[in-house]
Amino acid sequence: MKLTLDLLYLSAIVLCGVSVLFWVLFLNSATVNIEQDDRSFMDPLPPLLKLLWPLILLVSKSVVQLFSNAYLDRLEKRLQTTGVGYLLSAEQFIALRIVAAVIALLLGLLVIAALNPREAQLIGLASPLAGYFFPLVWLSDTRKRRKLSVIRTLPVYLDFITMAVEAGLNLPGALQQAMKKGPDGALKNEFSIVMRDLRAGVSRADALKRMAERLQIGDITSFVNAMVQAEKMGSSMAKTLRLQSEQRRTERFQRAEKQAMQAPVKLIFPLVAFIFPVTFIVLGFPIVMKFLSQ
Repeated sequence: MKLTLDLLYLSAIVLCGVSVLFWVLFLNSATVNIEQDDRSFMDPLPPLLKLLWPLILLVSKSVVQLFSNAYLDRLEKRLQTTGVGYLLSAEQFIALRIVAAVIALLLGLLVIAALNPREAQLIGLASPLAGYFFPLVWLSDTRKRRKLSVIRTLPVYLDFITMAVEAGLNLPGALQQAMKKGPDGALKNEFSIVMRDLRAGVSRADALKRMAERLQIGDITSFVNAMVQAEKMGSSMAKTLRLQSEQRRTERFQRAEKQAMQAPVKLIFPLVAFIFPVTFIVLGFPIVMKFLSQ
């Protein structure tokens, strides 16, 4: 019986190795027919994604044709709000989800060989679903980190822009100085896109509105609306920027106070579930042992 199980495990490993070799040969032959991907104006690929990129391109050219243009447009807008749109397109993101599902299925098959049938069926069903939905979880986490980075650095950039405008520079010049002095991050990249739009001939109001549409963050939307309104009404740009800077800084302080007040509530579950039981065990163990010895 044991010899039979060993033979089954060995055959499963050999089949997995043969399948991996088959996929490598298939990708090498298939990538010849794929047109070269131009990434001159895109962000560099991470190492793991660069390794899977030929397979992603292959899937994006074939399977993605089954999806409607409306769905691809909605996904493209979602990628733009997270900043991932500069890394891969909507078609490539769908291909990434499919490739992740296949890889998770292969990993699940490897785990299945060492488990009993009941656990094997569960892993066989859950692994491709987990691989397919994992890119969505990664996209959501990227969106949260990007939003937090923009909110944190916005008051700093507003201070730099305000000082530059009060010193006599116009708004493009103030943005340029703020980008030189400000911290790196998502907001700096967005301001660089605004500067690129301004150099391309887009009006200042439209360039700022495009930034608000890409980010879809309340603080940025309020800042853009105030700037557009001040430009239409002929108000002082420096005064508007000063008010916006003070307001954003006040909101950040209020947000920090809110998080500090929520901390005790969030600590209730770990205290009740982990700390209190251990404390009672440490205190009650000598008492119980004393009663048992008597």
